Amino acid sequence: MALESNETSLCAGTGDARPISLLVLDGDGTSTELINATLCVLRELGRITGLDFRFELRRVGFQTLDQVGTTFPPAVLEAARAADGIILGPVSHNDYPAASEGGLNPSGLLRHQLDLYANIRPAKSHAGVPMRLPGSIDLVVVRENTEGFYADRSMHLGPGEFMPTADIALSLRKITRAGSLRIAECAFEIALRRRRKVTAVHKANVLRVTDGLFLECVRQVAKAHPEVEYEEQLIDAMTALLIRDASRFDVIVTTNMFGDILSDQATEISGSIGLGASLNVGSAHGLAQAQHGSAPSLAGRNVVNPYSLISSTGMLLQWLGTRRASRRLLAAANAVEQALNLTIATAEWRTVDLGGPLGTAEFAERVSANVGEILRRD
Repeated sequence: MALESNETSLCAGTGDARPISLLVLDGDGTSTELINATLCVLRELGRITGLDFRFELRRVGFQTLDQVGTTFPPAVLEAARAADGIILGPVSHNDYPAASEGGLNPSGLLRHQLDLYANIRPAKSHAGVPMRLPGSIDLVVVRENTEGFYADRSMHLGPGEFMPTADIALSLRKITRAGSLRIAECAFEIALRRRRKVTAVHKANVLRVTDGLFLECVRQVAKAHPEVEYEEQLIDAMTALLIRDASRFDVIVTTNMFGDILSDQATEISGSIGLGASLNVGSAHGLAQAQHGSAPSLAGRNVVNPYSLISSTGMLLQWLGTRRASRRLLAAANAVEQALNLTIATAEWRTVDLGGPLGTAEFAERVSANVGEILRRD
């Protein structure tokens, strides 16, 4: 199935007054199939609700490396700044050449350049989908996204890793008061809409200065929200506690690397990392991105599960709906979540990885049909 052409309006109905411009970035591996599946669902949303979605398609990754010598053309960043929201297909950045040879990580660059400081990753049980462990899970990992140990986000110029000699490798970790305060505020804001509990995860018993500053900031925000239960856990204990009883946690706030690891663990406990949604947001921009990788070995086979990118796009619609105070966008986001849950709850509607018979495109068509039924019913 071919990708939609640039600047395609999915509908011209009445809907909210302003169009919704979404930059769609096609990456590597299974990206094209996942994006097409997501567009299939959005097309149905636009047709029924009258929301005026306008897409601009651009390519990143190996496609542009071959064409223009870089995996992230400069024009992509400008298009991202201008868009209302961004949908990023998976990229194979670990296989890219060195940055000096054009191998830039689109995901990391967008997070850094657009100041997408919060990576929000829910993990929850799904009816009919067996969990990896007994019990239930319904939590959100709120991960700081712009600093920490990640080398491309800890320096103004150059990477945060370097080798003074051929036998010594060093890595810098950056934690700031401003970054810690705003991710803590984000976590408590989310907790107020959920079960009102925040768990801060850290390693301050060893990283006394950096995680010490992080904890100081989270405690400051916690004092301003006495209506929210607050606790702290060491990262090593937290990995064990998630396995023992994930149901005890609501919102987990932590630094970049710890959050990356914990969110993958949590979604795998829920049944599959293929069910893990991921939204990157800042004060002005939002980016939907599948939690999993590009799976190049599955490319072109119509077998990859598009749940994650569709669900992430639903989170993006919810973020946009909140910013615009748009009941129609919020209803559309809710319909996406309901339709995904309804689809995977039925065995014959699941993709192969979940034990079902459907391919990528067929799953998207079923989700779209369920979206339509939900919106017409409501």
